[in-house]
Amino acid sequence: MKKADIGLIGLAVMGENLALNMESKGFTVAVYNRTPDKVDSFLQGRGKGKNILGAGSIENLTEIISKPRKIMMMVKAGAPVDELIDALIPYLEPGDILIDGGNSHFSDTVTRTSLLESKGLLFVGTGVSGGEEGALNGPSMMPGGSPEAWPQIGPIFRAICAKAGGVPCCDWVGESGAGHFVKMVHNGIEYGDMQLICEAYHLMRDLLGMSPDEMRSIFRSWNETELNSYLIEITGDILAQKDTDGSPLVEKILDAAGQKGTGKWTAVAALDEGVPLTLISEAVYARCLSAMKSERVRASGEFRRDIVKYEGDKDSFVEEIRKALYASKIISYTQGYALLRAAAETYGWNLNYGGIALMWRGGCIIRSAFLDRIKEAYDVNPQLPNLLLDPYFMKTIRELVPEWRNVASEAVRAGVPVPAMLSGLSYFDGYTCASLPANLLQAQRDYFGAHTYERIDRPRGEHFHTDWSGHGGSTTSEVYSV
Repeated sequence: MKKADIGLIGLAVMGENLALNMESKGFTVAVYNRTPDKVDSFLQGRGKGKNILGAGSIENLTEIISKPRKIMMMVKAGAPVDELIDALIPYLEPGDILIDGGNSHFSDTVTRTSLLESKGLLFVGTGVSGGEEGALNGPSMMPGGSPEAWPQIGPIFRAICAKAGGVPCCDWVGESGAGHFVKMVHNGIEYGDMQLICEAYHLMRDLLGMSPDEMRSIFRSWNETELNSYLIEITGDILAQKDTDGSPLVEKILDAAGQKGTGKWTAVAALDEGVPLTLISEAVYARCLSAMKSERVRASGEFRRDIVKYEGDKDSFVEEIRKALYASKIISYTQGYALLRAAAETYGWNLNYGGIALMWRGGCIIRSAFLDRIKEAYDVNPQLPNLLLDPYFMKTIRELVPEWRNVASEAVRAGVPVPAMLSGLSYFDGYTCASLPANLLQAQRDYFGAHTYERIDRPRGEHFHTDWSGHGGSTTSEVYSV
């Protein structure tokens, strides 16, 4: 009996489609699911007549995979992954490879990599982006973990992933939890992109009074500009969709957003690293606020306000919104990449930032032409500390700032919430401000807590304390960093 090239556990949407994708690229796949009936129905349905082997147990699965075994787990993150690993270990041999393709927290992947390597096994945490369609036709894949595993799994992953310009949207990311960290940041940027698009929609709907059909045309035209991306494309499709009565479906959808947690993880990781991830964090908070539907309805009745409609040229303002969206998008990616750099330093990962942009160029939710610009920036300067210091992005932001400010001010004047756009603009103003009011903040900290301060007329690293009240002591607190 011919043995499988790779095993896959978990036949939900992503697992089932990945199995079909692998088989279509010439690989024999062994599949197992905790519920055996799922295996049978898959083999009698979409998997019928294909080079897919069904397994009735974990032991059986390990018996029908060629050595060194490669087993990809597509199960819910958290305890289910650990339980599955514990169940697999007794049937594995040194050199076998376990792959976690779910949205696991990167810290769990760090722990799991260390545990399995101590047993002579290899572990890979792989971010997989692209949803159902991507899993079937080519996702973006971000593998990281035990480096020795990459030569074994690389040919499979690079065969099944998306291609952008003929280049596979998959490459080795780095050691330990690097793959899942990059996927987490990808998802955080996705939160930012989606919120920014929704804010543009909100402005056109409430401030300009545009219909979904009008906005559909706008988004489709925007997809021919620098904003060309999957999310802009599907937004146009969504706005075109009609309900059974012929009215726009989007207007029938309750404005209460869900989330799976990866955006929150990104924001928390940024706090841990001391990186100002303000735009993406606001995107997470916007979803939280949207979920408070009943409270918002009550508050809207208590604080009634009429939206002040825009009185200028509508077409001109739509173009300003486009530019504000693009400027804010640049900030979102700038912050995401700053977080990647900080984490790489903390955890000792060797990340290829241009390569990451290339991995996101196809297959994933945030795929866009814009990513080519990011790759070019890091190709020119792999040590670039911030995207805003790249010549292209410097020039672009300078050109966009006037419209960005105007859109922000009009939104505030009218009472249309645009938290992501505003936080992006505030970040830009803060990052480009040579003198922030943190001098006063440090004085306050020193006043009540003797936390000390540095002086502009003395070298960095020298710390001073003042007895501000006149009756304090000379004892100082330890110096704290971010």
